[in-house]
Amino acid sequence: MTDSRARRVLLVSPRGYCAGVDRAVLAVEKALELYGPPVYVRKQIVHNAYVVRTLEAQGAVFVDTTEQVPAGSIVVFSAHGVAPAVHEEAGARGLKTIDATCPLVTKVHAEARRFADSDHDILLIGHAGHEEVEGTAGEAPERIQLVDGPAGAATVRVRDPAKVVWLSQTTLSVDETMQTVAALRARFPALADPPSDDICYATQNRQVAVKRIAPECDLVLVVGSANSSNSVRLVEVALEAGARAAYLVDDAGQIDEGWLAGVRTVGVTSGASVPEILVVAVLDWLAERGYPPPEEITLTQERLTFALPPELRRDLRAAGRLAPADQPDDGDQRGQAGGGGHLREAVDQPVRQ
Repeated sequence: MTDSRARRVLLVSPRGYCAGVDRAVLAVEKALELYGPPVYVRKQIVHNAYVVRTLEAQGAVFVDTTEQVPAGSIVVFSAHGVAPAVHEEAGARGLKTIDATCPLVTKVHAEARRFADSDHDILLIGHAGHEEVEGTAGEAPERIQLVDGPAGAATVRVRDPAKVVWLSQTTLSVDETMQTVAALRARFPALADPPSDDICYATQNRQVAVKRIAPECDLVLVVGSANSSNSVRLVEVALEAGARAAYLVDDAGQIDEGWLAGVRTVGVTSGASVPEILVVAVLDWLAERGYPPPEEITLTQERLTFALPPELRRDLRAAGRLAPADQPDDGDQRGQAGGGGHLREAVDQPVRQ
């Protein structure tokens, strides 16, 4: 093992919860407080095993389909969004729905509808089977084709090369998405761009931050679950940017001590659905093995937050339980985060200095 005096831990920021994840998790917590358990959640509210386990302990019940929700019950739609058919199924079963879809995903859904209405073929860049892709594709299934990476561009067929546009899953690698767009544009020179960047600000910020530290790191630890697309991409980005090794871990218990052999500099970050308590545990794990307190490297401050879903705000207001920060009625964006709850308190824990 290397001399402890030469070791470093680089803790990068932004990391962890994004605005859409914070809103979705808080929506489930508030629903449990207001209506009482059980509150059903279609799919994982966000892709993080710790978050799901913690909400289950509070009374959330996670299901794969609306058919698994008892008629007349409350169901929360996850941050990844759902197709219109899912809303129709829920209505037919008399379910009370709370739509916790991230507003940035909702924006992509709106783009899909608009381009479908103007008779464009829509090339959706994303990963097959991901819930966000399924939700977006469901907005206009007859017009949307999935393109899973640059290689997928070769098999695309369109009706009119002059009327084709690309959209993307919000949690992809920026670099790989642009490679896919270039491959598509080589085939379809008139390919139109979405009116604004589909890859979310938090995904981009976390990737840029990892790129900043990766060349200095012998090892990068990315805290996140294996089904979290943006977390998996952070590992790929770290390796591409020069890290000697990079691993995805759900928590400190998944770290292999053998990874530390010969490692002087460890980089630490986390995906956009990861509460800070898990990062703190990783730092503690490293400290127990002789690594110093982390050097915090902050590239930008994220201030964007989103109001709770309007249907939940309405019921909270009627019950006199709406916090001032959750009051806005016009639009989903707001300036300050609101609410509390177990997971939110975990996010707000201070990082060791």
